[in-house]
Amino acid sequence: MPSSRLYIRASRNTLAFAVADHTAEHQVAYEPYIVRSGISLAANLRDAFRHSQLLNRGYMQAELIVDTPVLLIPVQEFAEDTVDTLYQHTYPQHATPLGQTATPVATQVLTEVLPNLNAVAAYAVNSDLRLVVEDHFTDVRFSHVMAPVWAHMLSRNYTGQHRKLYAYIHDKKTEVFSFDKNRFRFSNTFETTSVSDTAYHLLHVWKTLAMDAGADELYLAYATQKASQAQQQQDRQTLLDTLKRYLLKVYNVNPSADFNRAPVTLVKGMPLDLVIRFVKG
Repeated sequence: MPSSRLYIRASRNTLAFAVADHTAEHQVAYEPYIVRSGISLAANLRDAFRHSQLLNRGYMQAELIVDTPVLLIPVQEFAEDTVDTLYQHTYPQHATPLGQTATPVATQVLTEVLPNLNAVAAYAVNSDLRLVVEDHFTDVRFSHVMAPVWAHMLSRNYTGQHRKLYAYIHDKKTEVFSFDKNRFRFSNTFETTSVSDTAYHLLHVWKTLAMDAGADELYLAYATQKASQAQQQQDRQTLLDTLKRYLLKVYNVNPSADFNRAPVTLVKGMPLDLVIRFVKG
């Protein structure tokens, strides 16, 4: 029976599976799954178990990685008995209201400690999706898509003297965040479907934080290292050019360079948040 832990990455409209595999070309087996519209993500995952070779290798351990709205709570203010209430007030559309046993989309609020950032991340997990995973694996862990990205970018934050702003562009959204030493200074998520959307939100956050256009730094990280289509490549260049009209120091993050050309950075289509999990272990 395989002993590796299988990663299941679930966003609003995508599913992907990955596992360490020394027989694979780049040491990792990665399988994106084409999601059918009109049925729930949980139903899609059930179908995937009937068709995916990777899911049916007999793994006993799995980690469900979800991309849902996240609430960051300072460690010193965290109280487990208040998390559900805080999350409901912050994201009412993603949490089960108190006193109700059923909602159109039943969810559970889970937490993940971010020790290097003195924070706890609270996020929702679809109850049906969780049940499907737990039905197929004996040992299941849960985590949020952004956790490894925050940790990796924090390690960058200690280099140089100037302040840094980070953006992770994935799944039709832009996660924007910055740190003050080992704490979050800012974190927010913006729905972005165009270059102009992304540029607007980044420049607005930059201005809100009163960052220096001539000295401070902006780092852009994309879910995939290389654009898969000519239009994506053009959009990335347009965003870079647009931002450089206003900010002197704007850089694209290169995972291959960051991780010393680790083989996993060459896996076609694998999201950066998954790449970091394999590199960092």
